[in-house]
Amino acid sequence: MMSLPFYQRHHEHYDRAYRHKALSSTVSQYQKETKSKSAVYAQGSAAYARGSAAYRHSSAAGFSLDSSAAYSHGSSAYDLESAAYSHGSTAYDSSAAQSKRSAAYSLDSESLSTSSAAYSHASESINKLAAAYRLGSEAYSFGLKNSNLMIEDQSYKMSPKAKRAKQSLISEDKENEALDYSVPIFTGRQVNISGITDTEEERIKESAAYVAKRNLFATGEGVSVSKVAKTTSEEEHHEKKSRKVAIRESAERVAMKKTLEETQAFHRKLNQDKLLHAPEFIIEPRSHTIWEKENVRFNCSVAGWPEPRVTWYKNNVPIDVQAHPGKYIIQSRYGLHSLEITECEFDDTAQYHASAMNVKGEVSVYASLVVKRYKGEIDASLLHGRNLSLSPFAVTPHGYASRFEISFVDKFDVAFGREGETMSLGCTVVINPDIKRFKPDIEWYRNGVLITPSKWVQMQWSGERASLTLTHANKEDEGLYTLRVAMGEYYEEYSGYVFVRDADAEIPGAPGAPLDVQCLDANKDYVIVSWKQPAVDGGNPILGYFIDRCEVGTSHWTQCNENPVKFARFPVTGLIEGRSYIFRVRAVNKAGVSLPSRVSEPVAALDPADRARLRSHPSAPWTGQIIVTEEEPAEGVVPGPPTDLQVIEATKNYVVLSWKPPGQRGHEGIMYFVEKCVAGTEDWQRVNTEIPVKSPRFAVFDLSEGKSYCFRVRCCNSAGIGEPSEATEATVVDDKLDIPKAPGRIMPTRNTDTSVVVTWTEPPDAKELVGYYIESSVEGSGRWEPCNNNPVKGTRFVCHGLSTGEKYIFRVRAVNAAGLSEFSQESEPIEVKAAIGGGLLHAAPSPPYDIVVLESVRDSMVLGWKQPEAIGGTEITGYYVNYREVVDGVPGKWKEANIKAVADRAYRIENLKENMVYQFQVAAANLAGVGAPSKPSKSFKCEEWTIAVPGPPHDVKCTEVRKDSLVLLWKEPVYSGRTPVVGYYVDMKETEAKEERWRSVNEKPLQKKYLKIGGLTQGVSYVFRVRAANQAGVGKPSDVTDAVIAETRPGTKEVVVDVDDNGVISLNFECDQMSPDSKFIWSKNYEPIEDDSRLNIDTKGGKSKLSFKNLGEDDLGIYSCIVTDTDGVSSSYTIDEEEMKRLLALSHERQFPTVPLISELAVEILEKGEVRFWLQAEKLSGNAKANFVFNDKEIFNGEKYKMKVDKNTGLVEMIMDKLEEKDEGTYTFQLQDGKATNQSSLVLIGDVFKKLQDEADFQRKEWHRKQGPHFVDKLGWEVTDECNVMLKCKVANIKKETHIVWYKDDREIMVDEEHDFKDGVCTLLISEFSKKDAGTYEVILKDDRGKDSSELKLKDTAFADLMNEVCRRIALSATDLKIQSTAEGIRLYSYVTYYVEDLRVGWVHNDTQIKFTDRMRTGVTGEQIWLQINEPTPQDKGRYIMELFDGSTTHTKTVDLSGQAFDEAFAEFQRLKQAAIAEKNRARVLGGLPDVVTIQEGKALNLSCTVWGDPTPEVSWLKNEKSFVSDANCILRFESGKNVSFSISTVSTQDSGKYSIVVKNKYGTETSDVTVIVMPVSGQTDTAQGHNQNNKTVSKKKKAMSASKQKEGGKKDFIKPHTEEITATEETPDPNEVPPVKTEKDTKSNQQAAKKTAGKAGVAEKVPQPAESLDRQGKKTPEKASEKGALAKPH
Repeated sequence: MMSLPFYQRHHEHYDRAYRHKALSSTVSQYQKETKSKSAVYAQGSAAYARGSAAYRHSSAAGFSLDSSAAYSHGSSAYDLESAAYSHGSTAYDSSAAQSKRSAAYSLDSESLSTSSAAYSHASESINKLAAAYRLGSEAYSFGLKNSNLMIEDQSYKMSPKAKRAKQSLISEDKENEALDYSVPIFTGRQVNISGITDTEEERIKESAAYVAKRNLFATGEGVSVSKVAKTTSEEEHHEKKSRKVAIRESAERVAMKKTLEETQAFHRKLNQDKLLHAPEFIIEPRSHTIWEKENVRFNCSVAGWPEPRVTWYKNNVPIDVQAHPGKYIIQSRYGLHSLEITECEFDDTAQYHASAMNVKGEVSVYASLVVKRYKGEIDASLLHGRNLSLSPFAVTPHGYASRFEISFVDKFDVAFGREGETMSLGCTVVINPDIKRFKPDIEWYRNGVLITPSKWVQMQWSGERASLTLTHANKEDEGLYTLRVAMGEYYEEYSGYVFVRDADAEIPGAPGAPLDVQCLDANKDYVIVSWKQPAVDGGNPILGYFIDRCEVGTSHWTQCNENPVKFARFPVTGLIEGRSYIFRVRAVNKAGVSLPSRVSEPVAALDPADRARLRSHPSAPWTGQIIVTEEEPAEGVVPGPPTDLQVIEATKNYVVLSWKPPGQRGHEGIMYFVEKCVAGTEDWQRVNTEIPVKSPRFAVFDLSEGKSYCFRVRCCNSAGIGEPSEATEATVVDDKLDIPKAPGRIMPTRNTDTSVVVTWTEPPDAKELVGYYIESSVEGSGRWEPCNNNPVKGTRFVCHGLSTGEKYIFRVRAVNAAGLSEFSQESEPIEVKAAIGGGLLHAAPSPPYDIVVLESVRDSMVLGWKQPEAIGGTEITGYYVNYREVVDGVPGKWKEANIKAVADRAYRIENLKENMVYQFQVAAANLAGVGAPSKPSKSFKCEEWTIAVPGPPHDVKCTEVRKDSLVLLWKEPVYSGRTPVVGYYVDMKETEAKEERWRSVNEKPLQKKYLKIGGLTQGVSYVFRVRAANQAGVGKPSDVTDAVIAETRPGTKEVVVDVDDNGVISLNFECDQMSPDSKFIWSKNYEPIEDDSRLNIDTKGGKSKLSFKNLGEDDLGIYSCIVTDTDGVSSSYTIDEEEMKRLLALSHERQFPTVPLISELAVEILEKGEVRFWLQAEKLSGNAKANFVFNDKEIFNGEKYKMKVDKNTGLVEMIMDKLEEKDEGTYTFQLQDGKATNQSSLVLIGDVFKKLQDEADFQRKEWHRKQGPHFVDKLGWEVTDECNVMLKCKVANIKKETHIVWYKDDREIMVDEEHDFKDGVCTLLISEFSKKDAGTYEVILKDDRGKDSSELKLKDTAFADLMNEVCRRIALSATDLKIQSTAEGIRLYSYVTYYVEDLRVGWVHNDTQIKFTDRMRTGVTGEQIWLQINEPTPQDKGRYIMELFDGSTTHTKTVDLSGQAFDEAFAEFQRLKQAAIAEKNRARVLGGLPDVVTIQEGKALNLSCTVWGDPTPEVSWLKNEKSFVSDANCILRFESGKNVSFSISTVSTQDSGKYSIVVKNKYGTETSDVTVIVMPVSGQTDTAQGHNQNNKTVSKKKKAMSASKQKEGGKKDFIKPHTEEITATEETPDPNEVPPVKTEKDTKSNQQAAKKTAGKAGVAEKVPQPAESLDRQGKKTPEKASEKGALAKPH
């Protein structure tokens, strides 16, 4: 009889690899071992027992209570004799000693773990492990009775799954339900097989192989456990050390290791490469299969920067080298990392992995270790006779069932689809080792339910890739899909979520299709159809659902209900017995009907007993229809009454009855009649009058909602109708199942870059919940999108498909058959980004600090300390205190003061030595573990305190920190002194101040243990301390608080008082900085609220409300709220007597409300002269009504009064057509809205009534006027941006034939073009408005319907107002002041659009009004306003302001004439002045010489001209560019300093040539040329004079050079002298002519103006002089005109 491995059982032969020759040699060697070898195995067994306990200690958090206890039993399951039992107990104590501290801690904190492994699992498992440890020696009462056989009982449950499995490979970001942790188990079976081979010889060989392998793998006989024995003293020593020191030493080692790592990390940061990159394994560790007692080493190499930190894990639990000294050796050298396991035991079989992590990420690699054990002969009957679960790697006669490594490649991710689409999921599966001809089992699950192939789902397995195809996706297909790949009894899983959205509706706005249609409680002619409501309602509430049915085999659908039903269950009757049906459901809202749901599974209209009988004995394949035949009935028996009649479902639409058939009914079939009556009567009515029903179920319709009914049933057959059954109790026709309330406490948590985990709490009193729908919305968008379309169970869901970086808010609604609840409150917004490590990670807290002694007696001391600064992201669950003696300044060893963690920050240490000096340290603990201990405290002497004054208060802390105040809290001192404490003093100082700067906050002692300290300076850091006082005096101060900065942090919120519509007074506090572990803690007068009989506290999400049941004097006080696990979020609210009175008055007002009014009753006149009375309330409900009263009599809607109440806007109005004398009086509107009332009155009598009546008459006339063309806006004026005046008016009711005419002073104004009335506005533009435009303007509209006129008087005040506006516009148009230098001085000027006399101009110099003189003048030239400063001096420096007064406002323009601006202007003035002087006084030829003179030979030539210059110029002549002097023939004269003559008595041809006169003085030189042409004529000697001959003259050029230019030319020879061309004529100038002055910057126009004719010399234009006054000239003089041109381009 032989057994095969499970993967060989499917074939007719087994793998020949098990006959390897190496096995034979190994078997031979094994059989040669002597019995002495048994002792070695005994030692191994004992070590195994200890290892099992240690393994149980390190892995306990991953098991349930059953698994922990069972494993404990299995580890010690050697039911030996009494000695062996005692020995086993000792071994247990030894192995479990190290976990006592952990167990005690687990019992107290209920959430802590002593190892890093415990943190990765639920704290509940730790509590269960502690319970398992408490079982003590009871664990040894189980096991096998045979002491010679050592087989470990592994019958514990590792997983809730049907098969043992390794931990599922489910991505945490894809799961939607918490899955229990499962431990990998590998096992084989023992199956008896015969006849595998055909010959006897092969049978014998197989038997020999079986024996050899059994000896190799089976457990040997006669193995003792004597090696386990130890001395009692050794055990006690080991136990004592484990309990007292082991955990403390471990904590110290962890702290030291952490310090080293932080130091190394700091040095790495100093030199870290900027090119950071994540870890990457270069060489991965490989898997090993070895024998027991052998060593094994895993090696790997990793690259990354910063240098990655490598951690080794065993079955996902970090390996603790210190916990197993000598067992594990971990080394890291130059990027090569290794894990060595010495003397491997069977329990070392596991999956190991190395995890490398740095700031850029984390990566892991995996390897497996299989440890094989030598086995001897084993009795198979023991294996089959007992319920044993073999070890994870089971032994079979033909070999070892090695573990399979199943991994998933190319995995499917979260998928999104739409109804009707085809979706496919798939994974590539890699199995190692690869067993030929062995096919793995591929299974697919949806939400944990096995999926079977159907027309909707198809599955494929190609040998490498598993895939699942949804051929026609529906919302029913949405859920968590899990692929399970099984090899025998071992399998791996991978999961991903699939979302299916609604298909596009055929009708816009129609709801989504219902889903999950099922048929329940099917009978012969009746079935209940149920479904789930859709998540999408199309924007309008769903009104109900239509149910359709279709007989199988046909395509005709029939609607089952005429009116939509809201309840998600509906009984369908009228089915034909034996036929099969399918159903579908459609939703309807006001927009239309949705698409139909997916059809249900077929259901047959059969009696349940017949259906069960057909299923158990099928006679033929199911065709969808069953033909029922009945036998010929025998003589009938009247049936008895039905029994057990009850109402199984009741809604407002129908009632479903259920009963059992009667016992007395004969052999033929029976049918039923149902009767009903109103409760309390006996008026029974038959419901199904025409056709009796065949099923013991019936739905009764057409019942009156809200009434109570009773029902009974009669049976009938061919023999007659039987007696009725007992009537049911009265049943009210109403929905028994209420729509659930909204879920609460919506809490989103970051998950990945595209998903968020949303949790919530179940709604109260929820019944028959189907699930929940979750919706999300981008914050601020207002658009909500469903996160799931198939209701999810549980209160946790991962919302996928979100946009990274966006902020989302979420809401949830619950679903049951009655409908969908209201939406929950919206969650706080959360930004979508990956959480650290894929979720919330906690760390151990930092050390506490500031340890002080609060009390000391002879043998005990009370310590106090401060909470750690970093609590690790979760609440601190307790503290551990250590102490040590200090002798002569030398500290001893640390001892534990408490094994059980203490929750308070004060602890009394007992059993101390009197007068001994001690030091203390404290460590804090949270869910992540025990943090590092604090630094050793100061040395304190344990002695009896005999001082009379109290000890120091403790636990001093600050809360409600604001920019100018905070609240200080403390606890009373432990030591009160000789008399009770009578009060407290609070001291404060700035943090950086010296000790002598402490000052007392309060002068008198405080009775309370809190104080609000005000008057703080914002941004300043403070510290505080408290002193207690009794009759003996003031005691020692408390420890100083941490430094607190007086500031109000952004986002700080305060407690807000509120009174709702029911008058309930509440305090509300909101926090947007909460973590998942945060809680709201309310207190009164800063003490916990113990009596909550007067209060209600309700917390939802980030909001908490404290409501008063009946606010009274007992409730006076300070109510504060603190949010835990935040950065000090807190606030308070004080209710004193005045505040209580105010709140009670407000509560009374809310309880007995009035209708709030936006406006009281008012009256207005409408367009046609109608009178409108109206008032407006803030809001009115649909039940609001109004009464109208006039002079204490109610008036009603009719011909005279038109009344209207608009409940949407709250507007109540009454309109009267005409106001008559009899309508004088008091009008009142009375409002009533529920229990709220109000009224408002209006008195219209006397002058008030008369004025209103006149206004109504006027409006009536105005309305008649407006029936023709008319003015909407009367004639008015406006000043344009160009400072022109525009008259304008707005007209209406205009048509094409309407004419418009303008008049001024009754004279028609002629308009160039006819007005087109564009935009209904008529305008008349008046440019450069002045006094001549004053007058009366009128405009007239007229056509065949009538006319209208509008008049505007622009005289006196109206004209003055208009001119003021014109002046204002002109003043606003003024440009900035500019500076211009002239030959006379400096000019300041500005330009305006145009100038009018009404605009008054003033100038201010250095805040002093300028008085105008000859040196300081102002004036206007054209559009230029200027100020001329002649001959400026340094006193003229300063700020100049030009003031323009428009009649009401002064407008100013400013320029600063000082500093560089003055210097530059003054320098330019000096230059221009010198240039003007030079130009005025330079030598020049004024006129007299022609350009060309033609004369006959022999005649006399006389030429003369006038020269000018100051000083008198020197005159010289040139002939043909050569010097020329007088001689006898040519006489040159220069007389009176200005007259120059040139005479030749007799000219000859030698006298022809070019003659030049050169005049020169110190200011310049000028040359004038004349060309003389002598014509040879014989015998003629007439005299020719140039100034009186009629010779033709041509324009002549002069060359002039200033003195300054001469100097410059002398300095630089290569620079050509500058010359100006000046035109001249022969004409002699007037001797009395004033020499002209020409500036260097004259414009071209001025230069051209200098050209003169008729023989006069050109004279440059004078520089314009400012006008002597601001009087506007009627006509511009030529000088002013030219001056305007010159100033148009200022320099």
